[in-house]
Amino acid sequence: MQQVYLDNAATTPTDAAVVEVISNELLNNWGNASSLHGFGRRARATLDEARHIIAQSIHANDDEIIFTSGGTESNNTAITQVALRNQDKGKKIITTAIEHPSVLNPMRRLESMGFEVTYLGVDQNGLISLDEFKNALDDQTILVSIMTGNNEVGSHMPIHEIGEILKNHQAVLHTDAVQAYGLVDIDVKRDHIDLLSTSAHKLNGPKMMGFLYKNNEVNFDSFILGGEQEDKRRAGTENVANIAGFAKAVSLLDADQKNQLQARYAGFKQKIIQTLKENEIEFEINGSLDENNLQHVFNIWLKGVSTYVMQTNLDLAGIAISGGSACTAGSLEPSHVLTAMYGEDSPRISESIRISFGKKTTEEDIEYLCDQIVAIEQRLKQISNK
Repeated sequence: MQQVYLDNAATTPTDAAVVEVISNELLNNWGNASSLHGFGRRARATLDEARHIIAQSIHANDDEIIFTSGGTESNNTAITQVALRNQDKGKKIITTAIEHPSVLNPMRRLESMGFEVTYLGVDQNGLISLDEFKNALDDQTILVSIMTGNNEVGSHMPIHEIGEILKNHQAVLHTDAVQAYGLVDIDVKRDHIDLLSTSAHKLNGPKMMGFLYKNNEVNFDSFILGGEQEDKRRAGTENVANIAGFAKAVSLLDADQKNQLQARYAGFKQKIIQTLKENEIEFEINGSLDENNLQHVFNIWLKGVSTYVMQTNLDLAGIAISGGSACTAGSLEPSHVLTAMYGEDSPRISESIRISFGKKTTEEDIEYLCDQIVAIEQRLKQISNK
């Protein structure tokens, strides 16, 4: 049976070059980067080189990169520590209704501690209104946390415009860039971003690895208490092998390749749309085909076919897709993203699938996906007509 992986928004296959780097580091450069002897100094040199590569990728300073275990830790650190550090200036926070659970859950905890959180709604393209954002912003606002790109529908938030609004405001701007990093241009200085979260496994790097960009003008205590690693900003012995692997994954994606990937993914979308139309399959796109969106995420409402049925049938055909965020895949709750976009009574919520492309996705993969969706739709119609 043909095997096709189209769930790259959940995780990506680790690049062979990344695996080679990690393996080499584990075998030959296993010293503790905090040790002063030769083994430690070699590990420290690798750590410093990786930090430089990653800092350059978002136009940051080397000392503004804090290595973490991934996007969840980075989001929790940024949100919780900024709120606690700045609560004497105000207790208001602004975010959106379609953030990742690693943003929404810390927000709910802060609400239980007396903070006021405003959850901005989104339109049917998955975008906030800048006017609503401006109206929500006041002199008690200490933190704004808005994702760069949505993990379920690919909507690309106006981070630059938000940064311009906040550049002379006391509020700290944090963005969850886990889905966007490695695919779109990010310049933390140009966009006035104070804090930015990433995860290596979303761009063919290792799992349990990420970084938090922290503007040097932003100060807060370490979220994890222990030693003095990462300049006292994140305790715990650095995972030098995975950090080196992360840097390798980043170095494999230059600006030209990012643009090429976005264009290729947009082409995959058009192929799927064309096939659905030619076979008279009723569908609508959740979100928008705007060229500024994250092109690797494609969310479709297949009318009359439950998410579970389509996902299961595709899995039986060897195709991996999802019904939404992998972090809520075991939950019986409907997609909070689609609910925010279309309302809790919309049939889209239970009849949509998320297809997400990656570097290894081929034209043949998309053709096989299209063939199987058409075959499944036809089979289900035959059953319903009996």
